[in-house]
Amino acid sequence: MKANKNHSVAILGSGESGMGALRLATKHGLKTFLSDSKTIPVQKQRLIESLGASFEEGAHTLDELLKYDEIIKSPGIPETATVIVELKKAGKAIISEIEFASRYTEAKIIGITGSNGKTTTTLLTTHILKEAGLNVASAGNVGNSFSDLLVDENPDVIVLELSSFQLDGVINFNPDIAVILNITPDHLDRYDHDMELYADAKWRLVQNMKKGAHFIFNADDEMITKRVDRNDLSCDKIQITTRSKTSNGAYFLEGYLIFDCEKLIQIVPIEDLPLLGRHNQYNQMAAVLAAIQLEVPFSDIMKGLSTFQNAPHRMELVGYIQDIPYINDSKATNVDAVYYALDAMTKPVVWIAGGVNKGNDYEQIKTLVKNKVNTLICLGTDNAHLVNEFKNDVTILIEVKSAEEAVTRANELVQPGEVVLLSPACASFDLFNNYEHRGDLFREEVLKLKKIKEVVKA
Repeated sequence: MKANKNHSVAILGSGESGMGALRLATKHGLKTFLSDSKTIPVQKQRLIESLGASFEEGAHTLDELLKYDEIIKSPGIPETATVIVELKKAGKAIISEIEFASRYTEAKIIGITGSNGKTTTTLLTTHILKEAGLNVASAGNVGNSFSDLLVDENPDVIVLELSSFQLDGVINFNPDIAVILNITPDHLDRYDHDMELYADAKWRLVQNMKKGAHFIFNADDEMITKRVDRNDLSCDKIQITTRSKTSNGAYFLEGYLIFDCEKLIQIVPIEDLPLLGRHNQYNQMAAVLAAIQLEVPFSDIMKGLSTFQNAPHRMELVGYIQDIPYINDSKATNVDAVYYALDAMTKPVVWIAGGVNKGNDYEQIKTLVKNKVNTLICLGTDNAHLVNEFKNDVTILIEVKSAEEAVTRANELVQPGEVVLLSPACASFDLFNNYEHRGDLFREEVLKLKKIKEVVKA
């Protein structure tokens, strides 16, 4: 429900979601105040002033914030932040930017979350729907914020990639189609190192779903299925699985993805799919099922699949150097993502990993590393967690401090018939700005080395 024009909102944070919420609030005539504990760049200050809003920087002034009817919290601010604790004590309503933006659209909403695969699934779902001629846009954790999208566009369908941080503060948000791909350890430092708290944050995506809505979930994931079993959901429950058959969803069987639900039955050979690896079977099943629920003809779905190209840093084949493939999977910032990457490898691996340890438990990939990895290149400022875990599982283990050194040493150590895989299992902030920066530098060094090798060969 839209707020009336006498409603006032204070926005915490001047990042992507905060500025988007500010633009959307002022578009709808709300009295608006933006507060950031850090310095706000001059260009953003001018934009805030041009919108007729007031702001503060360098601190959150509680007395000022309490003057506003509602608080919109940027996802980067944890529930434990002092300002949030004090505002809650004062009885203030605190909502997420996702909750706020959802009041201002009548579009069909597809919400997608998961520890891994949500960007790929969001982009693939959007691409399939666009290729089928729907007026669709994506937002959330990919591209623009939800709010920013609604300032400039009015699509019929919105596909939202949603992190657990964005789902913190959801109250009435109720997507028409929800997808939970998986729930595996990630961001546990934000949730008191408690998997149940982290999983509960993901579950907020579906907590308000009603009859007539569709919930697509990974039936192979215990953290999801136990929540499905213990919650009385009135929405349609649709399964994706690679371990068994289902009569309401999709499953993998002997080289085929089989879609078996109320609306249709279809069989797709995996050779006709754009993305390889077991994790991408889940992603593709979810995207196709979402399109099916919107009654997209299957011929249009197949057309969308055939023309899709994934985003960078997700099992991205950078190129070959002397017949050795180099793969950029920099987005794999947790152990579960690395599991899927290693599981997809059919050749022995030179594995480049490392960065900021987020409380990783490597037990999940121990067997894969023993069976598939010959060489481990640790790329980080503190590699003790990797060295201690895998020193007895690989033939060669070395440490490096840059993408250039990682690629150079990989090229020196890789053997014919092997593959070089950057799949870090860690955050990037020790040596890089973010995972994109890490992946970009890796790609740059691979292409530079490839060019040198080709010149020498010529």
